[in-house]
Amino acid sequence: MTTASDPSYPAHWEADVVLRDGGTARIRPITTEDAGRLVSFYEQVSDESKYYRFFAPYPRLSDRDVHRFTHHDYVDRVGLAATIGGEFIGTVRFDRIGPDGRPASAPADEAEVAFLVQDAHQGRGVASALLEHIGAVARERGIRRFAAEVLPANTKMIKVFTDVGYQQKRSFEDGSVHLTLDLEPTAESLAVQRAREQRAEARSVQRLLAPGSVAVIGVSRSGSGVGAATLRNLRDGGFHGHLYAVNEARAPGMEGDLLDGVRAYRTVADIGAPVDLAVIAVPAGRVPDAVAACGEHGVQGLVVLSAGYGESGPAGLARQRELVRQVRSYGMRLIGPNAFGVINTAADVELNASLAPAPATARGRIGLFTQSGAIGIALLSGLLRRGEGLSSFVSAGNRADVSGNDILQYWYEDEATDVALMYLETLGNPRKFTRLARRTAALKPLVVALGGRHTPAGHVVTGTRLPEATVSELMRQAGVIQVDTVTELVDVGRLLAGQPLPAGPRVAILGNSESLGVLTYDACLTEGLRPAPPLDLTTAATPEDFRAALTAALASDDCDAVVVTAIPWVGERALADDLAEALRQAVAEVPGKPVAVVHVELGELVEALSAARATAPAATQPPPAPAPAGAPRDRAPAPSRTPAPGGRIPAYPAAERAVKALAEAVRHAQWRRANADAGHVPEYEDIDESGAAAQLTALLAGVPEGAALTLDEPEARELLARYGIRVLPTLPAPSADAAVRAARILGYPVALKTTAPHLRHRADLGGVRLDLTTEAELRRSYEELTEALGKPAELLPVVQTMAPRGVDTVVRSVVDTAAGAVLSFGLAGVPSELLGDTAHRLVPVTDRDAAGLIRSLRAAPLLFGWRGSDPVDTPALEELLLRLSRLVDDHPEVTGISLEPVVVATEGLSVLSATVRVAHPPARTDLGPRTLPSY
Repeated sequence: MTTASDPSYPAHWEADVVLRDGGTARIRPITTEDAGRLVSFYEQVSDESKYYRFFAPYPRLSDRDVHRFTHHDYVDRVGLAATIGGEFIGTVRFDRIGPDGRPASAPADEAEVAFLVQDAHQGRGVASALLEHIGAVARERGIRRFAAEVLPANTKMIKVFTDVGYQQKRSFEDGSVHLTLDLEPTAESLAVQRAREQRAEARSVQRLLAPGSVAVIGVSRSGSGVGAATLRNLRDGGFHGHLYAVNEARAPGMEGDLLDGVRAYRTVADIGAPVDLAVIAVPAGRVPDAVAACGEHGVQGLVVLSAGYGESGPAGLARQRELVRQVRSYGMRLIGPNAFGVINTAADVELNASLAPAPATARGRIGLFTQSGAIGIALLSGLLRRGEGLSSFVSAGNRADVSGNDILQYWYEDEATDVALMYLETLGNPRKFTRLARRTAALKPLVVALGGRHTPAGHVVTGTRLPEATVSELMRQAGVIQVDTVTELVDVGRLLAGQPLPAGPRVAILGNSESLGVLTYDACLTEGLRPAPPLDLTTAATPEDFRAALTAALASDDCDAVVVTAIPWVGERALADDLAEALRQAVAEVPGKPVAVVHVELGELVEALSAARATAPAATQPPPAPAPAGAPRDRAPAPSRTPAPGGRIPAYPAAERAVKALAEAVRHAQWRRANADAGHVPEYEDIDESGAAAQLTALLAGVPEGAALTLDEPEARELLARYGIRVLPTLPAPSADAAVRAARILGYPVALKTTAPHLRHRADLGGVRLDLTTEAELRRSYEELTEALGKPAELLPVVQTMAPRGVDTVVRSVVDTAAGAVLSFGLAGVPSELLGDTAHRLVPVTDRDAAGLIRSLRAAPLLFGWRGSDPVDTPALEELLLRLSRLVDDHPEVTGISLEPVVVATEGLSVLSATVRVAHPPARTDLGPRTLPSY
C-alpha cells in the first residue's frame, strides 16, 4: 500500500499546470487514500464518457475496480489524477505490457494507457496535460511506447493522441482504433507542447487583465487604507465590468448597500454573482480565509496587495509558499503577494486595479512589467510625464506565481502591445526567459532593466549562478535590449513606441546650435553609430527652416535616422508649438525613418511633441453614460490603430540619452535582420551518440547522486573522440629518460610541459618548452624545468606532439541549474581573462550562433589576419564549437568541459588539453511536461 507519506511515493511527479482556458490544476500520483475521491469523480462522469472508457455500459465502479485503480507500484502500474480543490477532474493510468499484450515487468518497454476526464472539464486541455505528464513518467520508468484502444466515435480522445506530436501508428482492429505512440520527444512534440504552454499561460494572464467583474476585499468604512484606494482607482478609472467591495466589518443585513459608491458585502459569498478577479488588501494573517472564500466562490484570479510574505524573512517565505499552494489548489492564479497591482487601458476594459492614482496612464502601445512597486510608480510617473501611454501594466511584487515569463506569453499575442518594457530583479528561469524573449523580440522590441545582482528575499525562484556579464550576453543573443537604468528603460521604450526601426547606423544631425550638434556627433561615435557632420541651421532658424532641413534629411539615401537639436529662442511659447508642428509635418511627408529630438530647456517643446499619438484613434468616441454602482459600463469599440500624422516624436534633455536610445534601436534592427534565418544544428555522420551514452552510463555507475566525477585523460579523450573531437595525446614524463621514450613514441618535434594545477595553462611561468626536435634539446629542457620550478613529482611533466603554430583559444561549456548549458569561447591568455573578452551562447548552438560566437570577441581580428598575419581556419573552429554543443546537448550527464588551449592554425586546429566533468543528469524542465514553478 502506498500513501502520500510513504517513502516510495514519487513526490517529484506532483506538478501544477495551466490549462487551456487559463485555469490551473494539480497533477499528482493516485494513492490508496484516494478511493473516496475516485468514486465521487466517477459518479460525476456521464454515461457516454464511461462507455468510451470501458467500451460498454459501466454505471459504477466495483470494489475491485476501486482497489485496482488506487493501488500502484509506480513502476509497472501508474495512475495520475488532475485535481482542483482536492477533487479529481481527470485521471490517466498505464499498465506495462509485453509483446503478447499481457501485464509485464521491465525490460518490457510498452504500456497500455487510458484516460477519463469529467465532462464538465472536457475541452480545457486536461487530457493533453495528463498525457504529457504520464509520458514523462513512462520514460523515467523505461517505457518507450504507449498503446491505446479508442472507439471510433470517441473523436476527442483520438485528437488528444494525434495532436501530441509523437511519432505514431494507427490501425483499425475489432471495431476500435489501435494507436501506438513513440514516447521519444521530437521537434514536433516539443513545438506542440510549447504552443500549448503559450496559449494557456497567455490566457491565464488575460483572465487577470480583462475580468468581467472585480471584488476588492479589505475596503475600510473610513475610506482609508490600501483596499479603499484600490477601489477608488477602479471606480474612477472607469472599469467597464461589475465592481464590488467586501468589508467583513459590515453589519449583517447591510449587504448590497453602497460603500464609497460601490455595492458592498460582508463576504465574497454574499455577492451572489460571479467574480472573475479579487483584489485582496487585508493583513497577511487574514489572507488564507480570503483566498478560501474566493476559491469556494469560483474566482478565477487574485491580486494580493498584502505584505508580510517572502520580503519579510523566513517566516514570511513559508507563509508565501503556503499561499501559492492554497491558491493553486482552487485552480486560480496569483499576482503578488506584496504587489502594486495591474492596469489594462483597453477601451472595453479600463482596469486600474492598482495603487496608482486614477486616472492612470493614457492608452498607448507600451506594455510594462515590474517586480518592484516603487520602480513601478517611478516608471508610470515617468511615462505619464512624457505623454506616453500604456497598453497594460503588471507589478508582480514577490511574483510567487505569475512572473515575467507569463506576461511575455501574453504580450506575444496581444495586439494592443507594440513594445514591452520589463524591470526585473531576477530572471528566475533564464532558459525559458531567453526562449520566450527571442520569440517575442522577433515581433516587438523587448527592453529589460536588470535591477538585482543576487536573488533578493521573497523571490524564491532559484537565480542563476552565471556571471552578470554572461547573462547579459545571453539576453542580447535572444534579442533583448538590455539597459542599465530605469531612465534608459523609459528613453528607449519611448523611441521604439513612437518611431520605426532604423535600416542602418547612419545618422543625420541638424539643429540651431553648433555646440549641441557636436555633442550629439560625439555621442553617436561613442555608441558605434555613423553620424554625418552636423548641419547648423544657426540660432536664427525658424520652424520652417527646421521643417525643410528635416524633410531633406529624411528624403536622403545617405541616412537611416535623424537627430534634431534645439535650443531656446528668445521668444514665446508659440514658437515651441510651431516647431513641434513643423517637425511632425516633415515626418508625415517623408515617413519610415526614426527621428529623435535633443532639446535644452525647452519643456514646452516636449509637451507639444507629446501631443501627437503614435497610434491615436481614427475618430474620437463619445464617453459612455455613467453606469449604476457595481454595474458594468457599456462596452466601447476598440480604438483604431491608424497612426496620427507625424507620430509621436520623442524629445530628450541630453544628447547622450537620445543617441543611446537610437543606438539600441539600431542594434535591435540589426539583430532582427541577422536572425531572420535562425540557422540550424548540423548533423555529423561520424558522431557515436549511443557509444557516448554507454560510456557515460558505465562511468557514473558508482557515482552517488549529487556527486560529480572529473574524467581522467584517456576517458576524456575517448568521450570527445566519439563526437569527432581529437585531443592530441600526451605521455607522462616522470624522469628525463621517460620523456625521451615518450618523444620516440610520439615523434619529434615535441612539447614538454607541466600539468601541476598551480602551473596548468600558465606558460608565462615558464612551465612549457616548445619545438624540441632532438633528444639533447629535450633532456636540457627537462633539466631546466626541474631546476627552475621543482621536482618532477611536483610538476607532473608530460610530453606531447607539437601542434602547428596558430592562435591559442579556449572553448568551455558549463551547465547552470537555471540557464542550462552555456558554450563559451575566448582567446587564451591573461589579457583576455582580465578584460573579460569571452563570448557565450546557449546550447544547442546553430551554425549562425557558432559563427557569431567567434566574431563577437573584441580580439576577434586576431583570427582574421590582423596587421598582415595569416587568417586562421575559422570554419574548423566553428565545427569544433558545433560538435561540442552537440555532445553537451545530447548528454546532460556532461556538466562541464574545458578545452584549453585550442590552437587554431591556418589549416585545421589542435586541442592540446581537455577536462571533462560528469554527473547524474539534472532535471531538464524545458524538455519535460509543462509545469508551473514549485515552491
